[in-house]
Amino acid sequence: MVRHIVMWKFLEQAEGADRKTNLEKSREILRSLQNVIPEIMEIEVGIVAPTSDQSYHLVLNSLFSSYEALAAYQKHPAHMHVVGFLRRVQSAKAVADFEV
Repeated sequence: MVRHIVMWKFLEQAEGADRKTNLEKSREILRSLQNVIPEIMEIEVGIVAPTSDQSYHLVLNSLFSSYEALAAYQKHPAHMHVVGFLRRVQSAKAVADFEV
């Protein structure tokens, strides 16, 4: 099993919306991927309570059966659509993939 964790910092304004609106939209579209991409075994998406300037704003915690399943997810057209939106609203991103 492979745990895939991604964290984003968001711009104050992007795509004609404020950070809060883009965070909520991102959370919903990321969650919706579980209904579309069969490789996703588990997915959690949370908006982080800001505690410092170092805090990220959104966290994705997902689980896949293998690195091959993770790669299939990452290439899926629905995922690529979400990635396109996130790239336009983010200011920073961190990723960690590890076996569990």
